[in-house]
Amino acid sequence: MRRLLFLALVLATPATGQTLQQRVETTLDEAATGTRFGLVVTDADGAEIVAVNPDGRFIPASNTKMFTTAAAFATVPGLDQPDVAGGTAVRIEGSNVILEGHGDARLSSADDCAVDCLATLADAVAAKTRHVRDVIGDDTLFPDQRWSPGMSWNNIPSRSGTGISALSLDDNELVIRVTPTVPGEVPTIDALGYYQIENRALTTAAGATALGYDRDPNRRVLKISGTIAVGAPAGTLRVGIDDPADYAAWRFKALLEARGVRVRGTASARHRALAPGDDPAVRKGAPPARPPVQEALARLTPPPLAENIVTINKVSQNLHAELLLRRVGLQHGTGSIADGQAQVQAMLEQAGVPRTAYDLSDGSGMSSYNRAAPRGTVTMLRWIAEQPWGSTWRASLPIGGVDGTLSRRFKGTVLEGKIFAKTGTLNATNALSGYMIAKSGKELTFSSFANDIPADAGATKFVDAALVLIAEAN
Repeated sequence: MRRLLFLALVLATPATGQTLQQRVETTLDEAATGTRFGLVVTDADGAEIVAVNPDGRFIPASNTKMFTTAAAFATVPGLDQPDVAGGTAVRIEGSNVILEGHGDARLSSADDCAVDCLATLADAVAAKTRHVRDVIGDDTLFPDQRWSPGMSWNNIPSRSGTGISALSLDDNELVIRVTPTVPGEVPTIDALGYYQIENRALTTAAGATALGYDRDPNRRVLKISGTIAVGAPAGTLRVGIDDPADYAAWRFKALLEARGVRVRGTASARHRALAPGDDPAVRKGAPPARPPVQEALARLTPPPLAENIVTINKVSQNLHAELLLRRVGLQHGTGSIADGQAQVQAMLEQAGVPRTAYDLSDGSGMSSYNRAAPRGTVTMLRWIAEQPWGSTWRASLPIGGVDGTLSRRFKGTVLEGKIFAKTGTLNATNALSGYMIAKSGKELTFSSFANDIPADAGATKFVDAALVLIAEAN
C-alpha cells in the first residue's frame, strides 16, 4: 500500500505544461498543511536544477552529523590509522585505580567483547595488585558538558540523549530485559544493578507489548511501566546514562572484584568543570596547557576513527558524533563543544558556505537550536566531493534501498542503490542530503529539509517522491 502511495505521488502531476520545478512543488504541496520545505538540487557543474526556499533556515536534525564528520576528515590527522590517541588507559595513583578516558566511543564491557575491551584493562590491574582503595573514572580530558545546548530534557533518559564523556562505555546505555510472568503480576527485570528500579509494569493475559520508562535527570531511580503479555518474548529497553565516567568506574570495580582484586573503597567519577578558557571566543591566545600525561599501567588502541565515522553516518549514532565533535575540538583547543564548533565553522568558511546558512550547537543533531540552509549545505557537499578524502567520506553515507537508515527507502525506484545521503529525524523534522545518480547517469548533489510537520504526519514520502521525480527527469 505504501509503495502504491509513493508511486502515486511521483505520477500525480502530468509533465505537460509544467516545468520540473513546478512538478516538484506540486509533489511537496501534497504534504500536511503547515509543513515547511527547503530543497536544492544541483548538477555536476553546480547549476541549480530545483530550488525551493533555498536560503531558508531549517532544523537539520541528524544532517548535523555531516558537518561533524566532514570536519573530522578536514582536521584530525590519521583517521585511517588505529586510534592511539583515543584509547582508554588505566593507572595506579597511590592506592587508587584511575580509569582514564581519552574520547574513545567504542569501549565495551560486553561478555563477548573482542576488540577495545574494558576486561583487558581489568586483567592488567589484577596482574599488578590484589588490593586497591577507590576506583575513579577520570573524564577530565573534555570539560564536563554532558549535554549540548538545545537538547530536549525528555530525551535525556533515552539512549538518544545519553550523557557525553571522555570516558564512555557500552555506548553509555544500560540494556534492560523485561520478561512476563503471570497475569496480574509484575514481570521479571533483568539488568545490571547500576539503577534502582521501580517495577510498575504489569503482565497481562493478552495484548501487544507496550513498555516504557522514566527517570529524572541525574537521578538513579528508574521507573519501568507498561504491559507485556504472557508468552510474549522478553522486551528490551535501552536507557541512557547521565554520568558515564561514574558508570564506567562502577562497572570496572565489578570486573576487578570478579578477578579477585579487593576494592576497599568506592567507585566514583572525576570531572573537569567548564571554564572560560574552554571557549575560543573568550580566551586570549592559545588554549590552556593540558596536564602532563601520566604513565599508564595499560592502554587500549581502538580501531581507526574512519571506521567509527561509517557507524556515525550509516546508523546515525548520536553519542559517537558528539564525542567526535569534541575530538575535533582537541585539535586546536580543549575538547569543548565551542572548540569543536570553531573547527566546523573554519571548515565551512573554507568551503565558501555563507555564515547565514548555518548555526550549530551540537555534533549529532539532537539540539533544537541547530539551523542549516539547503543551498549552503549543497555548497558544503560539493566542496567535500573535491577533497582528497571526499570519496571516503561519501562511502560512509547510507545507500538508498541498501543499508543504514536508508535501507527501506527508494526500493524499486530509479534511485535504489543510486542515492547516497544522510537522513535526519527529530520532532516535526525530516532531512535528507547527499548525492544521487540520475536516470541518465548524471551525478546530482542535493539537500532537503522539512520542518514544522504536524503531529502524526510525515514528510519523507513526499521528499522521496520529489527526488525520484528529479532523477527520472535528468
